Amino acid sequence: MKGLAKTDAKQTQKNKFPPGNKIGKTFPKGVSGNPNGRPKLTKLTEALREQLAEAMPSAPERTVAEAIARTLIREAIGGNVQAIREIGDRTEGRPKQTLDLDLQINDWRTEAEKYGVTEADVIREAKLLIAESALDSSSAECD
Repeated sequence: MKGLAKTDAKQTQKNKFPPGNKIGKTFPKGVSGNPNGRPKLTKLTEALREQLAEAMPSAPERTVAEAIARTLIREAIGGNVQAIREIGDRTEGRPKQTLDLDLQINDWRTEAEKYGVTEADVIREAKLLIAESALDSSSAECD
């Protein structure tokens, strides 16, 4: 019996929303809308890689990428903080960023009680604010 009730609940949940959109399902079941997946390279990436691999006109023994790397290092040695950061990010990886979260969540009922306000008062005030907001947004659309 328990298994049957579980299946009925799943079936009801599944049928809660109609499948597809106004037009209907755009792809048959099991067929991907993007069969080739995300493209690996863009035309810009390909063009940049080709350019970086080319020999420098002024120094054919070096590639463009090598010349850019040397220039970046020269800039960093000269004190360019942006160049230093770029070299660090490329060689060591970007530093991990930390977030300090305060997950203390206060229930609005508890907060209202602290100030001597009833639940009904809070709900009534919320409805007024929502109504005002709806009026403000509808008058803004008319302007």
